[in-house]
Amino acid sequence: MSHPDPYGSTEPRGWDRPAPALPWPDTDLEPGPWRPAPAAPTHPTEPGGYARPGAAPDTYAAPDTYAAPDTYAGPDTYAGPYPNSGRRHDGPGRYDGPPAGDRGRPDGPEHRGPWGEPARDDEYPTAQIAPVRDEPTDQIPAVRDEPEPERPPGRRGRGRRRASAERPPTTTPTTSRAGRNLPAAIGVGVALGAAVVVPLFFFMPAFLAVLAAAVGIGIWEMARAVRRSGAHPPLAPLVAGGVITVGLAWFAGPDALCLGLLVTVLGTMIWRLGDGPGNYQRDLTAATLIAVYVPFLAGFAAMLAAAPGDGHLRVLVTLVAVVLSDTGGYAAGVSFGKHPMAPTISPKKSWEGFAGSVTAAAAGSAVLLWVLFDVAPWWGALFGMAISVSAVLGDLAESMIKRDLGVKDMSNLLPGHGGLMDRLDSILFAVPVAYLLLAVFVPVVS
Repeated sequence: MSHPDPYGSTEPRGWDRPAPALPWPDTDLEPGPWRPAPAAPTHPTEPGGYARPGAAPDTYAAPDTYAAPDTYAGPDTYAGPYPNSGRRHDGPGRYDGPPAGDRGRPDGPEHRGPWGEPARDDEYPTAQIAPVRDEPTDQIPAVRDEPEPERPPGRRGRGRRRASAERPPTTTPTTSRAGRNLPAAIGVGVALGAAVVVPLFFFMPAFLAVLAAAVGIGIWEMARAVRRSGAHPPLAPLVAGGVITVGLAWFAGPDALCLGLLVTVLGTMIWRLGDGPGNYQRDLTAATLIAVYVPFLAGFAAMLAAAPGDGHLRVLVTLVAVVLSDTGGYAAGVSFGKHPMAPTISPKKSWEGFAGSVTAAAAGSAVLLWVLFDVAPWWGALFGMAISVSAVLGDLAESMIKRDLGVKDMSNLLPGHGGLMDRLDSILFAVPVAYLLLAVFVPVVS
């Protein structure tokens, strides 16, 4: 349908139209008669055209008859058809909010409809909520600290002990600069030495039993340690093959020693077939390493002891050279060690300690071989130096294995030493060198 001319209305236009009624009295303006506005505005069809209050739905006020938001009906009052109409302004750039009397009221400007009508309660449900009042705190019961339960007489809290005449204070075991419990290490070392030397001089078959037991424990520690890398070498064929290897070396010499190693590796391969093909190569590699490292090298100690006539002395000079190397290296490293020898493998080993090891082993072996075997001192010194170097290399080799596996000690079987392999590492590398050099310096008499 066609709309009538918006300029044909009989109502006054522009500034001649009376100002809309205000919802509150104002001292500067005279309130006019108030009449209700329609429920909702109609949509404009022309730019800037809005329906006048009280007009027909299809009748629109001209753009020039509309009181724009920037039109002021008075110096302090802002007139407009929006919910914010009536808020105080001191100027175009400052807004002071609604009058003090209208703040928080449900019928104030903030709570009116788009045309100034009072808001309904369903549109603003929070208007029906009672205000929160501060209640006096003297009516709230005070919180009291409950006493701790009484303990039976004569008992104290967990983890707390008081020293008395009957109960001395607990002391932490002292450790040396090398990181060991020195008294325990010395005591265990003396016990191990006695377990080797006593059967060596008084009952030689007992020494073979001690050697076989040491090989079995060493194989168990190595198999337990390599499991951290995901390898699971079969323990039973390794222990049985290790004991057989040492026995063959004792009774039949070097050829039987190699045969025992071959039998141990083949027996491990066959045994491992029963567990399926999963990780077969990894398990067999670990088993071969253990078979060579422990029973094969220990077989040279059995051949040293099995030498007719002076086998016990050959074992003795080898063990003394290893002990002198460890002792001299420890003393020199603790006293003068400043330059690390292999910081990524064994940070506590120093070149000063290595010099102490070589010096102590050379001096002691020169005297000992001259006294026991009538060997020239310089040959004895060379023997001691070779034993010291091989012992240090054996220690570094085991340290590298432990670094690779992420363990500090092979086990905690020996207090102050760790595992048995932590004591056998130097000896296992030293006995093949000792067997070769003593075969040259002191030939075996059949």
